[in-house]
Amino acid sequence: MDKDTLLNAIRKYLFYTLELNLYLDSFPNCSEAQKNFEIMSKKLNSLMNEYEEKYGQLQNFGLSCVSDSCSWTKDPWPWEQDKNRRCYR
Repeated sequence: MDKDTLLNAIRKYLFYTLELNLYLDSFPNCSEAQKNFEIMSKKLNSLMNEYEEKYGQLQNFGLSCVSDSCSWTKDPWPWEQDKNRRCYR
């Protein structure tokens, strides 16, 4: 792909993954959305790697795929812990 075509593809997959991420915030147990998020994230990573190999750095921070994108919601929130990180739940 040429530079502009590749950038447009990256923009599309960024949009897809962002929307799926927002959807999963509301519906974390939706297996279809989780599957689609994983597929789109892998495709996005592939496109970004291709761009960076051909045209140079695209961003200044990392991007990672995780199988359980909502696992952070299962941890205690700051106000649910004392100063020694003991949980109040």
